[in-house]
Amino acid sequence: MRHKRIMLDVLKGKAVSPPPLWMMRQAGRYLPEYRETRKRAGSFLDLCYNPDLAVEVTLQPIERFGFDASILFSDILVVPNALGRDVRFEEGRGPLLTPITAAEILALESETFHVNLEPVYETVRRLRAKLPDETTLIGFCGAPWTVATYMIAGHGTPDQAPARLFAYREPEVFARLLKVLADHSAAYLIRQIEAGADVVQIFDSWSGVLDDVSFEAFCVEPVAQIVRQVKAIHPEVPIIGFPKGAGERYHDYRQKTGITGLGLDWTVPLGMAKELQAGGAVQGNLDPLRLVAGGKALADGVDSILKALGDGPLIFNLGHGITPETPVAHVEAMVKLVRSATR
Repeated sequence: MRHKRIMLDVLKGKAVSPPPLWMMRQAGRYLPEYRETRKRAGSFLDLCYNPDLAVEVTLQPIERFGFDASILFSDILVVPNALGRDVRFEEGRGPLLTPITAAEILALESETFHVNLEPVYETVRRLRAKLPDETTLIGFCGAPWTVATYMIAGHGTPDQAPARLFAYREPEVFARLLKVLADHSAAYLIRQIEAGADVVQIFDSWSGVLDDVSFEAFCVEPVAQIVRQVKAIHPEVPIIGFPKGAGERYHDYRQKTGITGLGLDWTVPLGMAKELQAGGAVQGNLDPLRLVAGGKALADGVDSILKALGDGPLIFNLGHGITPETPVAHVEAMVKLVRSATR
């Protein structure tokens, strides 16, 4: 039985066997109890902003699987929503926003930012009080580039071309948007830490669509700004960065941004992951579809990650969020495989 927050040990660079385990989107549609709560909530955003229900769904996977970490139930788009932009979620279409114009970027409203996000901070406070003492509580935000892509296009696109084009055509205005998002995201993470988060994670889901120059300007520098601001207030709190699809650029991402732990997507070769682990904790990186498939595909995926990375600082996770069609029994099997592994 574990009695301390072992994920924090791993983020300090220690190897723990078996490694701490959690899943991105672990509170989600694959769980029948989540689907029931979601029905009661009304809209998806109503669920994010209702502390009673947000706490309920955040705790569901902890109660069912006993994960070593719990991540706040919310969404990366609460930040633009709190800045006065309309955000809605439609079944089958995902998030929808009114595309922002250059003039609107210069007039983003932030006076009521923290007031608008108070329900999220209340959720974090309640979670820390209700979670088992040994469970690490993770707060999070979206990285400025990824959040900006949705604000500009109004929805997700295959390669986020609208945001890339906007950035090339309106470089100064786009830089302003990234700075506004970086400053407010840092303030948002600081408030989550003050409410009880032990660790925070920055999700850059669309970092993989950029060229080298843009990656440095749009992904690395804004995340570095967030890290500097958070560390200035809470130097001891670990920050995990997840630049999905970054490929070779993973190599110096940790050093350039100042993050503590490095989240790896499932395409990162395990040999490269081992090299990255030499610089500190890594998190990942099971293909979520191995979890859907189960059986040998799942066992082989878990085994290869543990063999490659189990001797170093590893947080076992998926290489992206769990998908809604994942059988609960396969999650149970994964937990058993990871927890029974000792090196």
